[in-house]
Amino acid sequence: MAEINYRNFTLGIEEEYMVIDPSTRELKSHEQKIVTEGQKVIRDKVKAEMHQAVVEVGTDICQDISEARKDVSTLRRTIARIAGDLGLCVGAAGTHPFSHWEGQLITEHARYSEIVNELQEAARSNLIFGLHVHVGMESREMANHIANSTRYFLPHIYALSTNSPFWEGRQTGYKSYRTKVFDKFPRTGIPEYFESIEAYDNFVKLLVKTNCIDNAKKIWWDLRVHPFFNTVEFRICDVPMTVDETICIAALFQAVCVKIYKLRLANMNYIQYSRALINENKWRASRYGIDGYLIDFGKEEEVNTRALIYELLNFVDDVVDHLGSRQATHFAETILNTGTGADRQLKVYQESGGQLVPVVDYIRDQFLAGI
Repeated sequence: MAEINYRNFTLGIEEEYMVIDPSTRELKSHEQKIVTEGQKVIRDKVKAEMHQAVVEVGTDICQDISEARKDVSTLRRTIARIAGDLGLCVGAAGTHPFSHWEGQLITEHARYSEIVNELQEAARSNLIFGLHVHVGMESREMANHIANSTRYFLPHIYALSTNSPFWEGRQTGYKSYRTKVFDKFPRTGIPEYFESIEAYDNFVKLLVKTNCIDNAKKIWWDLRVHPFFNTVEFRICDVPMTVDETICIAALFQAVCVKIYKLRLANMNYIQYSRALINENKWRASRYGIDGYLIDFGKEEEVNTRALIYELLNFVDDVVDHLGSRQATHFAETILNTGTGADRQLKVYQESGGQLVPVVDYIRDQFLAGI
């Protein structure tokens, strides 16, 4: 079997943070001041988002998980410091526990105006915060193969990231309500299986030709072959509360990609399941997080989600040492023991007698935990 060059599977991580008013704990427009100040220090690694209460950051292309950890830590520290200097604070959760989207300003930018004009209230109400992980690929053909096969694992890793149990002051009953908000957009959710990269490219060309989209970035699936980079981009997860969780999730996505690649080199592949079946597991992950059951489609039965996450760790066990990510991936066990961001938010909520301000304070205080 050919040797695997583990250095090819580079990482890029994007996180979206909420900007918080320290007195009211509401979301607060920073009038792009955090971005303006941030760009003096970290250049184009900080960007505005559609809503002015959101700041997006992105790492450099990282050679391994330890480099990614350093980069994400620096970004979090830098944004927290700049926000503090401006009399604001920041936090990371998939939704704000009680702020309403109606009061939030939209960033003035041609692209955002165009999206709002087309999608209307679905866009204006899309006040959510996600994590995107890019894993480098040797070719777009391989990216398509790996995207097809890693679809199956999206709900498992998503369950670990669940971090949005509240929406507009209500306990939603979901561990990740963020995806319910985003589902209002077109071209979201689990992607289809594409037989080849040409089939995918033809699909995109058809959408462009028929004025459904003007470019492939308006395909907002939970996982996509990136339109401009040789990466597979994982987009399903809530932004995690802490850097440890973000790095764990990024390391798991990377490890799954490498494992699928390794199987391919040995002329093997993971079984392909339909989008409809994988969607059943995604729904369960959004509703119950790590505390429910996912369907094992091979056995055709429900299996405890925690058991499946341990199975996933076993599945990637033979590649994590080569990637230098054993410690990062095995942080999943800590999440299983202490709960996801959603579980911890709900614990604070219950302990404070159903108050949401302490939940926001907890989100803010966890932002730099472990850095």
